[in-house]
Amino acid sequence: MKILVTGGCGFIGSHLCLHLLAERHNVICLDRCINRMMPQAQAILNHPQCKVIQHDVKDPIDIDADLIYHLACPASPSDYQRDPVDTFETVVLGTLNMLKLARKRKIALLQASTSEIYGTPEEHPQTEAYWGNVNPIGVRSCYNESKRAAESLCMDFHRKYQVDARIIRIFNTYGPYMRHDDGRVVTNFIRSTLLNEELVIYGEGSQTRSFQYIDDLIRGMTSLMALKDPYPFPVNLGNPAETTILNLAKIIIALTQSKSQLKFTAPSEDDPNRRKPDISRAKKLLGWEPQVQLEEGLKKTIFYYHCLLNGEDSHASILSHHSHS
Repeated sequence: MKILVTGGCGFIGSHLCLHLLAERHNVICLDRCINRMMPQAQAILNHPQCKVIQHDVKDPIDIDADLIYHLACPASPSDYQRDPVDTFETVVLGTLNMLKLARKRKIALLQASTSEIYGTPEEHPQTEAYWGNVNPIGVRSCYNESKRAAESLCMDFHRKYQVDARIIRIFNTYGPYMRHDDGRVVTNFIRSTLLNEELVIYGEGSQTRSFQYIDDLIRGMTSLMALKDPYPFPVNLGNPAETTILNLAKIIIALTQSKSQLKFTAPSEDDPNRRKPDISRAKKLLGWEPQVQLEEGLKKTIFYYHCLLNGEDSHASILSHHSHS
């Protein structure tokens, strides 16, 4: 198949491109920042079955493809808050343009939505039927509300034009290829521990998250797109094993044998207290559930960043993993 991946140079996108290439698909990797890839860059750029296009999804484009994975969007808080207007436009206009392409080509589209659409949830764990509790004027709203609008567009294109749009709500995901300076908690903690720097914890660290290793997410995404019939409803993809941020910090310190100390600071604005997916729908529909336990995934991620920070090559082992997964 010819598969278009928007945001293909990002963390999730690059893993997806490598997985699809290992499955012998022809991949069209579309991204406005094709120079942002780190070790995985050459493996994707130089692959004979991959075409890389530099393009901003805010602008329409016509591409001959059999399938679309639409991932293009700044995802870490530091990135999407840097230019909130651009974030909103990228998500909403980008999704609109990809839905128009899917309609024109009569192909299926996977919309990468997020657990952030649940906001600060009053329901726990979060099911797909929960409408969320989002602050529409907060500092995180550019991301939360644009993703909610994108889901609305997907449903409306399905109802009005019968576009096969499938929605996943991604919960906290981590693994190799995340930028070490992207501001997300796993990369922040790993980088700090490897450098023996302080680990900054917002609030008391009692807020919980459910951390999913990247391989589990990719497997869930491709399983949903492998369904023969359209499925125009959101599907949670996340690991329901809940842990506190403080416990995460202690685990990473232990795994890295670091001398890092904890530093507690003021809580972040609109930071949810609890986040945990109900994955009953994914289990029933896809036969999917996470397989990689937290410590196992953290060890793989720590190895990658240890090599990265020391100028060593960790990419070959990751490529080998994708070719056998």
